[in-house]
Amino acid sequence: MSKLFKYIIIGVSLGLIDVIPMFIMKLTWDANISAFSMWVIISFILYYNNLKLNQIVKSIIVSFLVLLPNAILIGWNNPINLFPVIIMTLLLSTIMGFFTGRINGK
Repeated sequence: MSKLFKYIIIGVSLGLIDVIPMFIMKLTWDANISAFSMWVIISFILYYNNLKLNQIVKSIIVSFLVLLPNAILIGWNNPINLFPVIIMTLLLSTIMGFFTGRINGK
């Protein structure tokens, strides 16, 4: 199995983990699809990223950079809504960094 495929599997898995609470809260489909696709895209970007950083730090940085445009939309009228998003992004990006680091042997 190729490294890229493993990264995508991690992204899909974390996307599903992120969407489960969103389903429970009955958020809209566009929010669910956006959150899921964000993690798949992050995994793809991490695979092709050449930053010389610890894999967990790299994953956190890339995740928050990808989140930034959505965070502006989420927090524009009610910034308190950003807290669960930031916490979930930090948690899932740390998990992603751990597993992608294991794939890379670091």
